[in-house]
Amino acid sequence: MAAFPFILHRIKARSVLALTLGMFVSSCYAQMRRNQVYQQYIDQYKELAVEQMHKYRIPASITLAQGVFESGAGRSELARNGNNHFGIKCRGWQGATVYFTDDAPNECFRKYRSVKDSYEDHSLFLTGSQRYKALFQLRVTDYKGWARGLKQAGYATNPQYANRLIDIIELYELYRYDTGKGYDRFIVNHGYRAASDGYEYTIYAFNDNYYVRARKGDTYKDIGRHVGVSYRMLARYNERDRHDVLEEGEVVYLKKKRRKAPKQFKGKYHTVRVGESMYSIAQQYGIRLKSLYKLNRMAPDSQICVGDRLWVR
Repeated sequence: MAAFPFILHRIKARSVLALTLGMFVSSCYAQMRRNQVYQQYIDQYKELAVEQMHKYRIPASITLAQGVFESGAGRSELARNGNNHFGIKCRGWQGATVYFTDDAPNECFRKYRSVKDSYEDHSLFLTGSQRYKALFQLRVTDYKGWARGLKQAGYATNPQYANRLIDIIELYELYRYDTGKGYDRFIVNHGYRAASDGYEYTIYAFNDNYYVRARKGDTYKDIGRHVGVSYRMLARYNERDRHDVLEEGEVVYLKKKRRKAPKQFKGKYHTVRVGESMYSIAQQYGIRLKSLYKLNRMAPDSQICVGDRLWVR
């Protein structure tokens, strides 16, 4: 399912019109080749990659591109069964392991408790090996040099490895993250998993926000204690009373919700189903309740019926 940009061959334009048309078609085609699964992976782990860049001077673009390519955007067997997103094998490893057929049958790979642990170990793996030492002399914005250096140092056997990383970086514009600007610091401060009292919440990314799913009987105070966010703020972000008891599986956003649903819902509407309310629909798309009313030109006391169509962006 991997999607990589096509190579534009040099052509001799016969006219300005032909060149302009060719550039337009090429641009549109490149956009069409973007893989939504890849983009979702990037959106979910971009802050984690930037965090690693600040700690270890490994370009965030390289970390993300390797994560996408090595793990099949988090969907490979190795990623699903071992949280291993970078294909790092067991050599020199004292932790848990998982076996997988790669270059040879039934090879030993490192197994991690979380994706964040995989990202951290990837950084330690590169910084702790002499074979990758020369890479750290490059600028953090030199993603091409890093991609080619990784291949030359033997990170992967695929002869096209460097080109594949560069393709992913350029198609998804991952080089933007190498400046370390314009990213959300929430995950850097809170992590992708929050644990205490023997229970662990997984933190998910959606619509430029983060959320967890409530356990049966949870309150905002319970969740706030685990994720390190004031329970009063959690209730405010989710437009609820701070003393409410939550239903099992209920989505709890950890930051203020957006006014519109993600871009992929542009021009689309939501059809109301049995049991849904304006509030549950707003939570589903990660948008503010008052914004949902406003988008549909509805008064706050308006009622909805099964089959009604609501704009969410």
